[in-house]
Amino acid sequence: MAVYTHVSAEELADLLTRYDAGALVSAKGIAEGVENSNYLVDTTTGRFILTLYEKRVDAGDLPFFIALLDHLAGRGLPVPRMIPDREGIQLQEVAGRPGCLIEFLSGVSLSHPTAAQAYAAGEAMGQMHKALADFTLERPNTLGVAAWQPLLDRCGRDLDQIDAALYDDIASALDYVRPLWPIDSEHSVIHADLFPDNVLMLGDTVGGLIDFYFACTDLRLYDLAIMHGAWSFDAAGRTYEATVGTALLQGYAASFGLSPTDRAQLSVLAMGGAIRFALTRAWDWLNTPADALVTRKDPLAYTRRLAFYRAAGADLFA
Repeated sequence: MAVYTHVSAEELADLLTRYDAGALVSAKGIAEGVENSNYLVDTTTGRFILTLYEKRVDAGDLPFFIALLDHLAGRGLPVPRMIPDREGIQLQEVAGRPGCLIEFLSGVSLSHPTAAQAYAAGEAMGQMHKALADFTLERPNTLGVAAWQPLLDRCGRDLDQIDAALYDDIASALDYVRPLWPIDSEHSVIHADLFPDNVLMLGDTVGGLIDFYFACTDLRLYDLAIMHGAWSFDAAGRTYEATVGTALLQGYAASFGLSPTDRAQLSVLAMGGAIRFALTRAWDWLNTPADALVTRKDPLAYTRRLAFYRAAGADLFA
């Protein structure tokens, strides 16, 4: 989440007249994240999120996201549905951008998840994957394994402005991972970004799964590998929290299952997830406007994870 596009109080008040959502009381931009413009909106009847979709989110993909969230909500998953206005329209135009008014879910995003919280989150991912078994829409992963070399080429040696070895480290890892990528593993729609800040916790219970705008069709286990990298390290990627990583896998196994073959594939998938986030964070680091209300994220936190996964090998997930 972030703020790139300013929405005036007048524009927001006018938008709310289309809904049975009360009158505007206050609105505040949300700075976390890098993808869309987001506002926390309080009205006389409750609290909502207003999301404006910026350039990285293709407006043509929005019907997919709407259908996905409606499907998961219909299966009982705690996800934030996009609210229809009085005419049943979920997608609006706000400040020249496509946008949606979205349900607000209670809970807090974690900075330092415990093993119990990681277990619950892994279990929730497994439940989500089960619920998606009969979801028929597809969306290509534009940031999947085929996109990493082109993105590395676009960043080029500018990466070395961030760290002198960054380009060579990522290029070497990509050469290692690509031939090992398990392309025949099970495919599904996946979240692809289930970081701790995209899981709302109420104590040790999951209160919400949010921010599905990277959701796509890819390897199901890749979703779990991304989650493992996001949950099992400190923010800087320097320390691996073994109890958290183990609990996350146990929770997933309890709700969906995790075979020996699955576990054998997770090592290379975790390395791939680290490459993906190192590259996209580096791209954003190099290209985010200086005046954007957005928090840039350190790509080196993921090259450290990458080095850890490469050294640990498959035994980490056995």
